[in-house]
Amino acid sequence: MIDEMMVFGFAQATESKILQEYIYHQEPHKLEVVRPPASVTYAVSWRSEGIRYRKNEVFLDVIESVNLLVNANGAVIRSEILGAVKMKCYLSGMPELRLGLNDKVMFESTGRTARGKAIEMEDVKFHQCVRLSRFENDRTISFIPPDGEFELMSYRLSTPVKPLIWVEAQVESHKGSRVEYMVKVKAQFKRRSTANNVEIYVPVPDDADSPKFRASTGTVQYAPDKSAFVWKIKQLGGGREFLMRAHFGLPSVKGEESEAAKKAPITVKFEIPYFTVSGIQVRYLKIVEKSGYQALPWVRYITQHGDDYSLRTAQERGSAPIVSM
Repeated sequence: MIDEMMVFGFAQATESKILQEYIYHQEPHKLEVVRPPASVTYAVSWRSEGIRYRKNEVFLDVIESVNLLVNANGAVIRSEILGAVKMKCYLSGMPELRLGLNDKVMFESTGRTARGKAIEMEDVKFHQCVRLSRFENDRTISFIPPDGEFELMSYRLSTPVKPLIWVEAQVESHKGSRVEYMVKVKAQFKRRSTANNVEIYVPVPDDADSPKFRASTGTVQYAPDKSAFVWKIKQLGGGREFLMRAHFGLPSVKGEESEAAKKAPITVKFEIPYFTVSGIQVRYLKIVEKSGYQALPWVRYITQHGDDYSLRTAQERGSAPIVSM
């Protein structure tokens, strides 16, 4: 199996569906003429011949993950966008696909003018099915896709990103016996979009107890294993803002917040469908197969939190009263 996967020390056939062609189950003492797998006689090692579907469809997801860090003064000190184009292909035969994006380099190299915003992608990586020479020549993404689900490409953008979901926290300690939090969340994107499954993690002292919550929307839960409370909002519309108030007891004699709680940032999780923060767009997705069948392409955009979406917002301690909601 390893010998079939490697050619001159390089991985050649890695798709599980293709590798299955090299596994034979036959009765002992029975001689048969073993024919080479179809992938050996065809240049496309990642796709088998003879694939047939009654309904030919392609699903394409453009998913962008946002990482950013906001300091205590409210300034974004680090941000990046990590993008991925994922596909599910249910196509018969050996189709040829061509994908067009609003790629800034492509427009500049061809002298064409972009109708809308053009983006400049960095660290672009492709699935092995993409013809790299064609992309390097004229930025055309041309390929014969594997069957089923796969990641076509990934990219990165280091452009400055405005926080899509802004969170502010005000903290007030009361004589070392209790601590109160006032948290405000605001959706800083257009009203036509909605963030789903928003989760806001606010750090609290390790020894905090007796939690009490009140929120203008969503639900709040104490997560002692994370030394935080979590404010969950199922849907957060663009331009909307809400308030939440939390109360904790502090049983410790010193009654002050731990250094870890003071230094830990607020983290946010979210997903915004039908929206891309970079402005990337699929200009076209062409599908050509020698039999001439018609295929249905479906395109979806999603923006979500990355591995590190953190806000070290200014936290006032005991300087001003927390207003009621």
